[in-house]
Amino acid sequence: MSEILIFGISGEVFPAQHVTRLRKCSAVVVSKRFEPLLAEINVRRIAIAPVRKMVDAVADALEQGDVAVLASGDPLFFGIGRTMIDRFGPGRVQVYPSLSAVQLACARFKVPWDTLTLISLHGRDPGSLAGKILDHKKVMLFTDYRNTPDRIAKELLNTMEKYGDQQRLQKVRIRVAENLGTREEKLTSGSVREIAEMNFSPLNMMLVEQESVERNLPVFGLREEEIAHSRGLITKDEVRAVILHCLRLPERGVLWDVGGGSGSISVEAARMSPGLDVYTVEKKDEGRENIRNNIVRFNLYTIHLVPGEAPEQLQTLPDPDRVFIGGSGGRLAEIIDHAAHRLAPGGLLVASAVLAKTASLAPELMTAAGLEVDIRTVAVTRHGVQKKSEKKLNPITIITGRK
Repeated sequence: MSEILIFGISGEVFPAQHVTRLRKCSAVVVSKRFEPLLAEINVRRIAIAPVRKMVDAVADALEQGDVAVLASGDPLFFGIGRTMIDRFGPGRVQVYPSLSAVQLACARFKVPWDTLTLISLHGRDPGSLAGKILDHKKVMLFTDYRNTPDRIAKELLNTMEKYGDQQRLQKVRIRVAENLGTREEKLTSGSVREIAEMNFSPLNMMLVEQESVERNLPVFGLREEEIAHSRGLITKDEVRAVILHCLRLPERGVLWDVGGGSGSISVEAARMSPGLDVYTVEKKDEGRENIRNNIVRFNLYTIHLVPGEAPEQLQTLPDPDRVFIGGSGGRLAEIIDHAAHRLAPGGLLVASAVLAKTASLAPELMTAAGLEVDIRTVAVTRHGVQKKSEKKLNPITIITGRK
């Protein structure tokens, strides 16, 4: 049975030990970048892009014999190897890796890479890229023609300036390795501002470093006094825990926090599920200031503060997988109707109610919007060691609608 031979290439030379096997192949998949390596080899060429068309061409070429694929570095490290194995099965694929771009970049930077966070932007939607980068001490990025080092640096700069995080902005450093393994290899380092003003070769790796972002805080279970808020206006700890349980947060996706207040639900959600994009809608200046402070305090740049009122501001947001309504400003019917229609299949809409009117109206509105509804009331009594220190909190009704 014919096989697919994937050859990893590091630098500008095709490994001599593979030339004989390459010459015997019926075709070779090659990008424009590696085309010069085949100048003296007479083999049918298949363009590597578009990938779907390439895979079909490989299937046809396998009828005549083995097919070679020229790939950069390690083909199984964010490379074409995964695509070929998924399509043709591991039994028909042989992989001959070379040094990956990550290995080369870390060798040049003299940085151990076994603890690096790796993010590939090749053909991927990065979502809250600034948040995903700033959540880690060291991040290596596979950039592409849209997400170039200067554009990424500008996004980091704009994000930190938006929330006034000048302290972090001064500490983040960036290094870029261009054209690794070639005669045009170049290493550059600088601040976020400096890198944002530069231009780079399309072939590059980008390393973003900052001082440790670790904090001695739990993954879940922040106390009210640890979250910036005003005049006691914050979802109480016990109620927050139940709301987050009802939301059943996915690993990644989109969460709307409508009427964010202090942002306590957003903060806990973003810390529990770093892959979530959290959009916190808040119309009051006081609330927005607390949310900004919490974003900076807990380094949660996957939270996007959306000034203004719902449902108008919801129209500008991506469709949600989860929605929490903590405040409606008297527009509960409009918000539920809009959120329910935008909610992803299988998504959840959760609302909290202090007033009996809201607790009665929300289930009716969710049912009318076609959601399966669940209702529970949480009554919390806090006790000290002494009986006289007992404190009863206002009962909260939590309504959950499933699409």
